[in-house]
Amino acid sequence: MAADIAEQPAGFARLLDAEHAGAIAEVAAEVARRRPRNVLFVGRGTSDHAALYGAYLTEIRLGLPVASASPSAITLYGARPDFTGSLVIGVSQSGGSPDLSGVLGVARENGALTLAITNNPESTLAKAAELSIDVAAGHERAVAATKTYTAELLALLLLVEGVRAGDGRLPADERDALAELPGLAEKTLADTTADELAQRYRFASSLVTTGRGYAYPTARETALKLMETSYLPALAFSGADLLHGPLAMADPDVPVLAVVGEGPGGQSMRDVVTRLGERRADVVTIGAADVPGASARLAVPAVDERYSPLLDILPLQKLALSLALARGEDPDAPRGLKKVTTTL
Repeated sequence: MAADIAEQPAGFARLLDAEHAGAIAEVAAEVARRRPRNVLFVGRGTSDHAALYGAYLTEIRLGLPVASASPSAITLYGARPDFTGSLVIGVSQSGGSPDLSGVLGVARENGALTLAITNNPESTLAKAAELSIDVAAGHERAVAATKTYTAELLALLLLVEGVRAGDGRLPADERDALAELPGLAEKTLADTTADELAQRYRFASSLVTTGRGYAYPTARETALKLMETSYLPALAFSGADLLHGPLAMADPDVPVLAVVGEGPGGQSMRDVVTRLGERRADVVTIGAADVPGASARLAVPAVDERYSPLLDILPLQKLALSLALARGEDPDAPRGLKKVTTTL
């Protein structure tokens, strides 16, 4: 897991090179040409969190309505919806789960433009789709996904911005900004604060993660990583949902990891941190600046809010790794889990 985490800056650079970025641009141009009226995402686990990031990008940047497909409606109940005018995107690290391939197969038969985003271009999912994108993360050693997650995020960002451009090619200023990501990721991973926090929370019995907008997928992915590697019950909430009831469980014994970045989502989260502080919750923020009411911060560079999820998750992956080790667990071999999970 440590090796996979450390490879992410190189993974960003690889996906941004002319070969891989050019391939994504071609897919984006074709999607733009087909002019879908709506977009449906389908994924499981970590890849579903990447798909959620793609959903925010699609609605905000493209102005298209987005939904999350329900695989069981098709694979268990035999539903055959009319997908005419829809773009259906399957996101999967392995591309090996039959239910995801089943959704794309049915969607393609019933009028959809289908796209697979996967780390295995020869997978069943990639073959079931009309279009496919290889996230080019390379072999992932650990069961808990890290570098494939951020590769999916970056691939989705390049796809959506390419569709927005119309011809798949990002504006020069966007390309220049994205070119900074590998260096920013290196800087973020060099910080040791996550390792220190792991000692602080080694005896925690539960934990809450929260964020809004582009940061919400990060909160959900963090909770999953903590549960996978440390078996620590972790609940993920939108910052807005947290205030609608779950705030009542906040107290000094329940640590809260709050993603507070730039832009509207981060600004809204500052109010959430204030409310948590009123309940004397132990809040750690993830962001570029200190937030009143928080007891500590995992520092990340200040970037465009769209880019933040690619950096915010890095110290949280390190925290999951270090916390598992501090609790005497093996994060490379979580009990009961395999690298490829097959669901029907």
